[in-house]
Amino acid sequence: MEGALINNVALNEAMSMLKKTSRTFYIPISYLDLGIKEAVTSAYLCMRAIDEIEDHNELTDELKVELLFGIHEIFKSQDIMEATPILLSPYRTVLPEVTMQLDKWAILCPSSGAPIVYHYIAKMALHMSEWVQSGWNIHTEEDLDRYTYSVAGMVGEMLSELWLWHDGTQSDLTKAVAFGRGLQSVNILRNRDEDLKRGVDFFPDGWGFNEMQQYTRRNLQTADSYIADLKDGPALKFCKIPLALAHATVNLISAGGSKLTRDTVLKIVNRVTG
Repeated sequence: MEGALINNVALNEAMSMLKKTSRTFYIPISYLDLGIKEAVTSAYLCMRAIDEIEDHNELTDELKVELLFGIHEIFKSQDIMEATPILLSPYRTVLPEVTMQLDKWAILCPSSGAPIVYHYIAKMALHMSEWVQSGWNIHTEEDLDRYTYSVAGMVGEMLSELWLWHDGTQSDLTKAVAFGRGLQSVNILRNRDEDLKRGVDFFPDGWGFNEMQQYTRRNLQTADSYIADLKDGPALKFCKIPLALAHATVNLISAGGSKLTRDTVLKIVNRVTG
């Protein structure tokens, strides 16, 4: 009983952090069954923690590479509880809370699902360190594909592996990559001005909003096919929500808007979960 209470406290703390860091993913994760809920929450918060390093305004690129590669090594060796605080604590005054608690999010994952999550955290941290080193140079659609895979397509792969781990749900890994890639492309469209201000351009050479919207819609269309293949259950319930929000956001951007209102988000969630 005591162990269950500790787990509940840990999950509640993680869900509270999730609510602070992602309106998009807090909602679908909150609908998941216990077991898969802890695994996906753990994965999302770990990935958010390393994403905050990649996007940090005050860290030098050299330090970003050092920290991201260090996280890659830690998650590869799975020496998380001891090595993570040693790596991050010298920077606790500049790193956000979600990053400083990386070890806490990692151990939330059920032990049988942890190898899947840790594999993808290590892989994403390595890819991010390489993108920082290269200065996020994106010139072609192939470059964009590589970048969107690094930060989101592999999340789709990880989710597919977690669905299989949790209840045997089968899914198409290639379509899963498009699911993650489509969601990330929406973020690229939405954050265009902000990214340019920090000197990062994710649009391939010669691309404008029309080309990026076409790329986004193409991936979202494949993502629609991905969820159409899923059986009824937690995976389908989860994927429907961010995908519906992504479609609505692209439509809003194409009409000159930028961000869905809270009321619109709730209406979409009610529609797809009702």
